[in-house]
Amino acid sequence: MFNIYSLRKIINYGPLVLLYYLSISEIDSHFESYFEILSFNIQLIIIYFWAIKRPEVLGNGHIFFAGLINDVVMGYPLGISSLSYLIVSLVATYIKNMTVNTSITTDWFTFFIAIFFSNATFLFLLLNFSEIKITFLDLSYNTFFTLIFFPFFWFIFNLYNTIITSGKNA
Repeated sequence: MFNIYSLRKIINYGPLVLLYYLSISEIDSHFESYFEILSFNIQLIIIYFWAIKRPEVLGNGHIFFAGLINDVVMGYPLGISSLSYLIVSLVATYIKNMTVNTSITTDWFTFFIAIFFSNATFLFLLLNFSEIKITFLDLSYNTFFTLIFFPFFWFIFNLYNTIITSGKNA
């Protein structure tokens, strides 16, 4: 029978479902049709936040597989998005292990470092191992808007995390 425990378990995996949905839906390119420069990568925000706050929700296998799905949907060579997602996860795991308490300011600053290395890897691999043309300006806009939207999503995810962990004994 479907009970409150089952419902809590489903809600607990909301970030994982959202990550897969965003990888399949190609949602960031929908904003580009309305505003020419508005493009942001919410997948990186999801991976970074949940890898710091509750790494058991998103495993590296799920992150890698979501990257493969994103590569297929976007038409990139397989593994490019996966590597950039795993770099963000790696930086988040390192920050989680090195700090006792995180706040919005430390998370935002370290997210900048994570997204820099992630996008540098993505750009290097895409330019050297594929025929897909991407401009540095497009990647810069994407990075800028991803950084700008990070605090907004940080507060939303923090509220969601507080709600789903409120009934648990830590």
